[in-house]
Amino acid sequence: MPGELDQLKKDMRRLASPEKASALSRFFKTGKGEYGEGEAFLGIMVPDQRKLAKKYPDLLMNDLRKLISSRMHEERLVCLFILINRYKKVDSNGKKEVVDFYLRNLRYINNWDLVDLSSGPILGDHLIHNDRSILYEMAKSDDLWERRIAIMSTFTFIRQNDFGDTLRIAEMFLNDRHDLIHKAVGWMLREIGKRDQAKEEEFLDQHCKEMPRTMQVCDREI
Repeated sequence: MPGELDQLKKDMRRLASPEKASALSRFFKTGKGEYGEGEAFLGIMVPDQRKLAKKYPDLLMNDLRKLISSRMHEERLVCLFILINRYKKVDSNGKKEVVDFYLRNLRYINNWDLVDLSSGPILGDHLIHNDRSILYEMAKSDDLWERRIAIMSTFTFIRQNDFGDTLRIAEMFLNDRHDLIHKAVGWMLREIGKRDQAKEEEFLDQHCKEMPRTMQVCDREI
């Protein structure tokens, strides 16, 4: 419906908080040389963003393109929430449209919360019954966030007691240079351990000497 994007943005500005925006800028490491350098925030909490996504479920794809490419972090996250909600409701063709949109716009899914909240429900779910080679391509990417998407997408598989891809990608990341990858791998290994402790311990025993500390003891960031 024409005008919905403008109305959504107005709703977001009404919820904006400069104080929260400042705190979020520090939390997401937006300083020079940090992983979130240049990120801009409105200062809207995640529960409110989820409510906004439910209010605008039928936003046109062209408007979603504008939203996902916004410099405002919350606008990108609301876009992802809309996509997740839509993916759950549409048929196979509609799901493919959402996944294709997601993959075309990976460059905007560029912070850990954007990755962690969207990769499993969209890409991971899609790959349950499809070729998963794209995850291995992303795991080899020079882009930090594509690598994190590769491992975080496998959370969906873990929930179905399917651990193979998680463990293979975890092996690829043993020498990764970024602690945000180490933490994501550690988190996924712990999720495996909740379901199959022996499988987790087998991996740890095999790789403990080469695993970064943060990969072994990480806690979830969100």
